[in-house]
Amino acid sequence: MVREVRSGRMRIYAERPGRAGLQLLADLLALGWIWLTAFVARTVHDFVLAMQGPARTLAGAGESVRGAFDDAARTAASLPFVGDDLARALGAGTGAGESLVAAGQEQMEAIARVAFGTTVATVVLGAMPVLFVWLPLRVRYAQLAQSAVTARAVDSDLLALRALTRRPVRQLMRVAPDPATSWRRGERPVLHALAALELRSLGLRAPRTPPD
Repeated sequence: MVREVRSGRMRIYAERPGRAGLQLLADLLALGWIWLTAFVARTVHDFVLAMQGPARTLAGAGESVRGAFDDAARTAASLPFVGDDLARALGAGTGAGESLVAAGQEQMEAIARVAFGTTVATVVLGAMPVLFVWLPLRVRYAQLAQSAVTARAVDSDLLALRALTRRPVRQLMRVAPDPATSWRRGERPVLHALAALELRSLGLRAPRTPPD
């Protein structure tokens, strides 16, 4: 009995194979969805970063222009008489190259920010079904199954009461014509049947104690 109570603390899957199989399938689908979300996010990130190509080309061209004018300015500076003036004139071309480099780098940084933001948005949107649908359902089941297994190890009365408050009326009427009255009178066969009904709804085995 103590072993059964302890096992209720980690009751993640049902005891009945059919229900447990469906739960396992749902878990695998959730994991697959998470993997798909990560894959799509990575693909989107790489796709957006690929747009850095023109900006990288622009920055490379700016570096080439800057390097060419730097070399020309240094060469011109060594000329007598007009070297300094010519070097200063060529310095304007160096500045233009630096402007191209800066423009290319700014574009690459902007695209990188867009890629990061798009990736985060993809992950958040993709994770919402798992966080707000699958996870709450699994946690809720674990809580209900934990308490049900614990109650099963002690007595059927509490499970019978839970069945009266949680199960549809048509299911209760199949157990007894007046299940509430039977529960108040403590009729053991009805209590056992109600407890079995509640446990069955969670995919758990019926109480081992046979009805009186």
